[in-house]
Amino acid sequence: MPSPPSSFATIHRNRIVFPRKWTSKEYATAFALFSVTLILFSLTRRPNLQEPSRISSSNRFVPLTLLSNATQRGALCLDGSAPGYHFQKGFGSGYQNWLLHIEGGGWCNSVASCSQRKMTPLGSSKHMEREVPFSGILSSDPSLNPDFFNWNKVKIRYCDGASFAGHQESDIKHGSGLFFRGQIIWEAIMDELLSIGMSNAKQALLSGCSAGGLATLIHCDDFRKYFSKEINVKCLADAGFFLDEKDVLGKSTMRSFYHDVVELQGVARSLHKDCIARIEPFKCFFPLEIVKNIKTPVFFVHPGYDFWQIQNILVPHGSDPHDYWKSCRLNLANCNADQFDVLHGFRSSLLKTLNELQQRKEIGMFINSCFIHCQTWMGETWHSPNSPKINDKTIAETVADWYFDRKVMKLIDCSYPCNPTCRNMDFTRK
Repeated sequence: MPSPPSSFATIHRNRIVFPRKWTSKEYATAFALFSVTLILFSLTRRPNLQEPSRISSSNRFVPLTLLSNATQRGALCLDGSAPGYHFQKGFGSGYQNWLLHIEGGGWCNSVASCSQRKMTPLGSSKHMEREVPFSGILSSDPSLNPDFFNWNKVKIRYCDGASFAGHQESDIKHGSGLFFRGQIIWEAIMDELLSIGMSNAKQALLSGCSAGGLATLIHCDDFRKYFSKEINVKCLADAGFFLDEKDVLGKSTMRSFYHDVVELQGVARSLHKDCIARIEPFKCFFPLEIVKNIKTPVFFVHPGYDFWQIQNILVPHGSDPHDYWKSCRLNLANCNADQFDVLHGFRSSLLKTLNELQQRKEIGMFINSCFIHCQTWMGETWHSPNSPKINDKTIAETVADWYFDRKVMKLIDCSYPCNPTCRNMDFTRK
């Protein structure tokens, strides 16, 4: 059974381009780049947070910092290089508040796919952009990020291939020259951030997109433990609620893929012990099982028609030999009535799964009807005049109302194509 690709698209000059049809070898080695590639820039030294200082809202490009004690800690990317993060100091009323965002980018489930991944920014800091733009939830412009613009903001780069949950014993066991150190990377980066000021935080929010959203759920309660009980600490998973659903041929493609990721990288040790004592470890890698054990408040930003899940879980490559879904999976406007029945059913599975969490007051939701994937890291979808809305609220406004306990926020949209504010992706454009 073919594995779902590591992700969905590449980005060329701010334009998302869907790749040509891959061979079986290629989608075992494919990867995602969620950031716009920028010119190389020299690395900064470890940041120093001594006094609050105001940062211009136009200062959107933030340099890469490599983890200072990576080798000593054994906190290494897949290729053995030091992991990294981008840090922008808070200012004004936000100088003691912290917002962390974990980068997304799929997973690798075999020695072959991880070996290919280590030659990319998703497996090696040697290939990472030396500067990245901070936009969306990371923006320092109050008009684009009204509630979090002046917080200390950190983008954690993703270079382990298992949502920061792999363990060293596995790389020793396989003897492949790969380093499965996701859990150690997580702990080492947290320690470094605590040492530069996060230990004095008054408020904190851990967020992540896609595989980074899954990492957010895995580490949410652990993140909460770094702070005293009176501190407001919450977690936000953007497009990280991956479903355990069969594809259009009735095969459990995602279940098989997660099984291989968990086995290869020793992920079970990072999952909740009560879960792995009850069911097979790979099932505990699915968000529904993770959330059952989370005590920290969590917010889900998720599209009802998540294109990554449609293209990799519902209709993965290899499940459509006669190209019946070819046009539909690239642009929902091309789908026929029968295909929409299947797509609406996939959305219903998401809503049914989330319904189990509806009774928990501390859990928030913004589930729109858009054909998109991550929505918090882009200004156009996070908070702008043309952003997706539910009940006339943007994602940023809804998240803030939930985070600051202004309202209980559980917004669930009607089905496609009911919402005219959606920014639906069209992968048929050249």
